[in-house]
Amino acid sequence: MTGSVLPPLPSPDRPGGSIELALTPVGEPPSLRADAARNRTRLLEAASQLMAGCGAAQLTMDAVATAAGVGKGTVFRRFGDRTGLLVALLDHREEQLQAAFLSGPAPLGPDAPALERLHAFGPALIRHERDHHELLLSSRTDPLRTYAVPAHRLRLTHVTMLLRQAGVAGDAELLAHTLLGSVDGVLVHHLTVERGMPLDRLDAAWHDLVTRLTTPASSPA
Repeated sequence: MTGSVLPPLPSPDRPGGSIELALTPVGEPPSLRADAARNRTRLLEAASQLMAGCGAAQLTMDAVATAAGVGKGTVFRRFGDRTGLLVALLDHREEQLQAAFLSGPAPLGPDAPALERLHAFGPALIRHERDHHELLLSSRTDPLRTYAVPAHRLRLTHVTMLLRQAGVAGDAELLAHTLLGSVDGVLVHHLTVERGMPLDRLDAAWHDLVTRLTTPASSPA
């Protein structure tokens, strides 16, 4: 949903932290006319094909313009710069993930209890980050931008909401940051590619961390 405004984090005063969430693209581009939207799709398809052949590191605005049969200025006007293009490429992939946890089937979707959804969210996000790590790494020219993009804020809101619905004690928003930090795209890339860790090990670590955060502390004897 382009141009949508991300809702605020769920208030602890609201029962169960209930909140309505909406699909939010990575770069939140403005609404486009039908012809402009078709041109944008055409450019993204050309960029996707180029990236499949040469990788994101070699993707240039010139190459996209040539592949799409337009002037380079058209690409710059549509995406601003190379980082904007890479972020746009992430949008439709991100929207698929968002649709799965906002409205998809259980255990990731809304028909499952909050704790089950929280356990399912980590492995889904790990695979998303692993599958798109080249795009993610190439688009992160500004470390602070990672936390400002609507997609990250939506993930944070979602995990915060699940923690509150599960009745977790403590600062749910900061706990959500901790959980998301454990499956950050750069970290997932390092662990799976540089360290050669299997995805099952990352999944197990996520489940262990969720269990530790959501299990009430034992009362002293």
